[in-house]
Amino acid sequence: MDSRIATIGPAWLDRHEYPFASKWAAVSGGRLHYVDEGSGSPTLLVHGTPTWSFEYRHVIRAVSDSNRCVAPDHLGFGLSDRPRAASYAPEAHADRLREFVNAVGLDRFAMVVHDFGGPIGLPLALEGRVTRLVILNSWMWPFDDDREMANRARFAAGAMGRWMYRHLNASLRLIMPSAYGRRANLTKAIHRQYLEPFRDRDARVLVLWALARALLGSSAFYRDLYAHAERLRAIPTKIIWGMKDSAFRPYQLERWRKLLPEATVLTLEHAGHWPHEEAPAEVAEAIASFVA
Repeated sequence: MDSRIATIGPAWLDRHEYPFASKWAAVSGGRLHYVDEGSGSPTLLVHGTPTWSFEYRHVIRAVSDSNRCVAPDHLGFGLSDRPRAASYAPEAHADRLREFVNAVGLDRFAMVVHDFGGPIGLPLALEGRVTRLVILNSWMWPFDDDREMANRARFAAGAMGRWMYRHLNASLRLIMPSAYGRRANLTKAIHRQYLEPFRDRDARVLVLWALARALLGSSAFYRDLYAHAERLRAIPTKIIWGMKDSAFRPYQLERWRKLLPEATVLTLEHAGHWPHEEAPAEVAEAIASFVA
């Protein structure tokens, strides 16, 4: 059952930045929080780690002017439930996302994916449910042949990585700021909206470190996705890429270009891993016009 909560939320939630009504949908393991704004052809926004639907607030405003825009928080993230017994591997998130789109009545839809939102959301595209696709600094392949990514992932998955996630909140306090093209673009007020859901140390290990481990630990899942990647060529696709991303570098963009040669590409030279945060007006308009 869904329930609408127009203005109530945690005390830290900035309703000026995120003025949308909250809704909830039941999936395996708990309830997903989501926003559902506008009407018309639907667009699904799939976030990554360590964020939540707040990262899409500018896109939601732009898209919902003329279309329906649906943005869930994955289980464990944002305002969604965080059960200890759930799996927080990307393949489990992908299964729950499929449950979610069925629960909210999405049959065929445009989709925007960012970061881990790629491997979480792209199974729906491979199943033929996505009419138009936007990719923001993301991936869908294993890192077997990428020594740089594999080495970083191996460190994050180890004992020191776990300690850093738990005690230093590494994902949010260290990695996130360093992945911006210009650190000053991540203001204290906006950063707080991402920090607050993970004040609890156990939650950082349960949810965030689970995805850090999954960079290599879910390689079989990525390998299966990538084996069917050519199916994406049938979907009109736009790639928007922040070129100063310290996590997903330009060579990852080139891999997408080779995989999807017909895709249109917008590069943002001064943006990092979150181009929709660092160039919000440009990215939101580019997405809204593409999915319209």
